[in-house]
Amino acid sequence: MSEIFIDGQRYEFEEGDDRGLLQFILDNGKEVPFFCYHPSMSAPANCRQCYVKVGTPVKNRDTGEYELDENGDRQIRWFPKMQTSCTTQMQDGMVVHTQETSDEVARAQKDTMEFILINHPLDCPICDQAGECPLQIQTYKYGPEGSRFEVKKQHKPKRVELGPRVTLDAERCINCTRCVRFTEEISETNQLTITSRGDKNYPITAPGREFDDPYSLNTVDICPVGALTSTDFRFKARVWEMNQTPSIDITGGKGTNIDLWTRDNLILRITPRYNGEVNDHWMPDAGREAYRRFNEKRFSRPAIKLDGDNQSKTSWNNAIETFAETLESNKPEDVLVIGSPHASVEENFALMKVFNLWGVSNFKFAPHVEEGAGDDLLLTDDQAPNTNGVKLLGYEESANIADDVKKAKVTILLTDELIDRGALSADDLKDTFSILMATNECETTKAADLVIPVTCIAEHAASYVNVDGRIQRSFPAKETKYTNRSLDLEMNQGRLDRFGTNFDNWRTEENKVDCVPAWEIMDKLAERIGLDVSFGPSREIMDEIASSISAFDGVSYERMDNEMGINLNPSTKQEATA
Repeated sequence: MSEIFIDGQRYEFEEGDDRGLLQFILDNGKEVPFFCYHPSMSAPANCRQCYVKVGTPVKNRDTGEYELDENGDRQIRWFPKMQTSCTTQMQDGMVVHTQETSDEVARAQKDTMEFILINHPLDCPICDQAGECPLQIQTYKYGPEGSRFEVKKQHKPKRVELGPRVTLDAERCINCTRCVRFTEEISETNQLTITSRGDKNYPITAPGREFDDPYSLNTVDICPVGALTSTDFRFKARVWEMNQTPSIDITGGKGTNIDLWTRDNLILRITPRYNGEVNDHWMPDAGREAYRRFNEKRFSRPAIKLDGDNQSKTSWNNAIETFAETLESNKPEDVLVIGSPHASVEENFALMKVFNLWGVSNFKFAPHVEEGAGDDLLLTDDQAPNTNGVKLLGYEESANIADDVKKAKVTILLTDELIDRGALSADDLKDTFSILMATNECETTKAADLVIPVTCIAEHAASYVNVDGRIQRSFPAKETKYTNRSLDLEMNQGRLDRFGTNFDNWRTEENKVDCVPAWEIMDKLAERIGLDVSFGPSREIMDEIASSISAFDGVSYERMDNEMGINLNPSTKQEATA
């Protein structure tokens, strides 16, 4: 085992460890300031901020033994200049001094920071990056107390719309080239480059081109300053005003790990969350636009068709009663239950369990696949987050869901917009009584006879199995009419939540949707039709699934949290065990 000494402390590393010195330092809980380095991209050493003092022990060429000084310690030959730790490879016996133990290194970092700040505008109070800006944070920690440069700063283009989703403020750019390297090495679109030279350069697209990379907003995430900002999110909220809640992307089958940022019970932005087994540090732009779906056109309160095609809002009691009476006036063999690859494992399980006990045997689902929509990164042809989960529960994949619907007198649908995505037409539902549990207003809700609003992924804790067979789970980020952030232990509380009241101007009751989880609907329905079924919270439902379905053996919320998801693929499980 090789050894390295950092600030007087000994660490071990495997021979052939290809991590750079900076990454090794960070992985061991120590800190060195940096801007241009990113663990998933090349290290250009542009910013020079990660300086450290490095030396190696002197060995006797004849004996191979370390030479010792007068104190009996190893004699160190120091590199003539300080090194950028991001590009320095570790060697056995290497000695490193960071800013913690070397005044020389601390002064070099402070001087480098001063050069970076020469032309940087002093606009932190109005910058969208304020509060989560590496430059701002590291200036407080390692930078100078003030600037000695009193000349006019270099001006560059501002408010440049690089593309439909990213806006550039070139004056804030410190030329770390992270954004350029992202388009070269990760998304491989090569849409960004650095133009001009010296203190006049900044990232830009080629003349006549726009930055429409399907992963363009990742450049906003990795920008260490406020140079690149999300056009949608600009000036919406400060980072310290929002709750940050871990979740899963529902716009595709990859199960990209994300964070939902909430204020006043609205999702204001979505950012990627690191998971080395799924999405690394990245996510597609399409997943970020799901915030609209969580906030807009939400179906709130049940609705029923009383005459013709007109729907009227109704009470929850009447909705459950209508649901039960419809079942009681038909036979189980006349009922079709359509599960949803867009709904969670727990929702589909609750639906299947209740109707299975009632005698239904016709359980189908319609896959949502768009050929050619995927790529080699994170986009998939499968547009649903839980196709594998529905299959593992026992739902049968339908070759033609329209034909199945036409044969049924009653059709139960779970949060799947089948008409909107072309799997059904409104005419297909005319000869069957359709009951839809929905999250959003759409063409499918307009065609249904009874619509019951249910929570979306942003409002419940539930699990989803991605295209690779990995089960992961979400946390509730939004309150409904019947939940409270301060009482739900699954929910995060932000600064405004802890110290606010219902009368504050950042609390809007209208932002809470009148809906409940699908398993609660099934619970009430089962009670009404006399079935011995009772569902607790989703955590308990998953425990029941794990104990009754072999494919989910050993799965629990605790394991999913600790392991960042669990692989359910049998072949991969065997390889890992071997």
